[in-house]
Amino acid sequence: MTFLGMPTHAPSGVGQLRGDRSFPKAAREALADSQLRGNLGRATATIRAKRTAVVAEVPDWAELRAAGAAIKDAVLADLGYHLVQLEEQVVAHGGRVYWARDANEANRIVTDLVRATGQTDVVKVKSMATQEIGLNDALAAAGIAAWETDLAELIVQLADDLPSHILVPAIHRNRTEIRDIFLREMGRAGVPAPAGLTDEPRELAEAARLHLRAKFLSAQVAISGANFAVAETGTLAVVESEGNGRMCLTLPKTLITVMGIEKVVPTWRDLEVFLQLLPRSSTGERMNPYTSMWTGVHPGDGPQKFHLVLLDNGRTATLADPHGRAALRCIRCSACLNVCPVYERTGGHAYGSVYPGPIGAVLSPQLTGVMENPSLPFASSLCGACYDVCPVAIDIPTMLVHLRTEVVAASGPNPERIAMVGAAWLMRRPRLYAAALRLGRAGRLLARNGVIRRLPPPMSAWTRARDLPAPPAETFRDWWVRTHGST
Repeated sequence: MTFLGMPTHAPSGVGQLRGDRSFPKAAREALADSQLRGNLGRATATIRAKRTAVVAEVPDWAELRAAGAAIKDAVLADLGYHLVQLEEQVVAHGGRVYWARDANEANRIVTDLVRATGQTDVVKVKSMATQEIGLNDALAAAGIAAWETDLAELIVQLADDLPSHILVPAIHRNRTEIRDIFLREMGRAGVPAPAGLTDEPRELAEAARLHLRAKFLSAQVAISGANFAVAETGTLAVVESEGNGRMCLTLPKTLITVMGIEKVVPTWRDLEVFLQLLPRSSTGERMNPYTSMWTGVHPGDGPQKFHLVLLDNGRTATLADPHGRAALRCIRCSACLNVCPVYERTGGHAYGSVYPGPIGAVLSPQLTGVMENPSLPFASSLCGACYDVCPVAIDIPTMLVHLRTEVVAASGPNPERIAMVGAAWLMRRPRLYAAALRLGRAGRLLARNGVIRRLPPPMSAWTRARDLPAPPAETFRDWWVRTHGST
């Protein structure tokens, strides 16, 4: 547990938190895909409407939101104490606890635990933490097949694709695409899809059920994440909508859980708050259809071996930043993705991280170090919709501005920064500034229909992405002198 006092540089093995392209380059490609934009627009609009309806039913939603934020902040202020208490309780109830500094260490721990069972196949509950560390790839390199059991994760895995959303990983796929994936790929991975499969949701769900049931009944090892962990009892909780997670959590003999260290809550009373906030914010439901909780092991009931891997992977570094630590409040509801105008048009792949959208734009750079993801803090219009819907009141727009400042400060001299320094020097000299404003009117020669669409370098970087209003025919200063007679 000594990593809680380690230096706050980015970890060496961060996992799947950064892409090989900047956001602007990846976003341009996504924007050219009209099918993708259509799929995203329909899906996010549906989820938004459901969330709005169920949140409006709760008279004390603002108070619940404030309580969730306060609980999370209190946990982060004394995280070491709560994690030690959690470890003690898990061990007292027959489980084992491991501490992983980064993705590489977490993958090594889990791989060794699976190898110790002698199994070469595992089933998985949907888990952002295991996606974050790239666990499936690490297991595959060790000759272990990890089968996703969440319906959307199954679609992504069969298609050899990447998730595009925190809650709905296959949000970028429509029903016809899913049917084609099932027909083409299911037989290679297990029970094949029925030959006459249509794109009706009921038939698609039944094909997935038959395919997964064989996995559940044969699996000896399961791997999960955790939505929450209650420190006072050592209880872990997973909330879901399909029941596939519960099959993984109850049938296999060995259960391995990988959990970010920020997921701990002190008491059961604290958990009560989040079990009201999470389902309404994520799936637009009043409560999750399946809420599974377990405490250690119990002879003759459920897994007989339980291992808990507590993951840092940059969280300690994030905790050390007073401007950024509120990102660790995140309960992975994805409400911010569903209201973000940028995400709705680009999808999750453009972010290059398993955490897309507004929360990914602040969380990924902090977990990896801001210069490992320098374009993500700029992947936002700063409209503030993400803050309005966040169930734990993370001020994402303010955090984005802070991270942008860090990127600029770490980037060294660049044309924009040099221009701003020059502008500041000019504005401190009124006579020169007034003369420059008059000179700037020459820019009207470049305007067409009131806007300038192209400027020479280095200002061409600005006009590639936006239009520049033409300078006015008369400056404010000149107008004032003309109408009032003096400056």
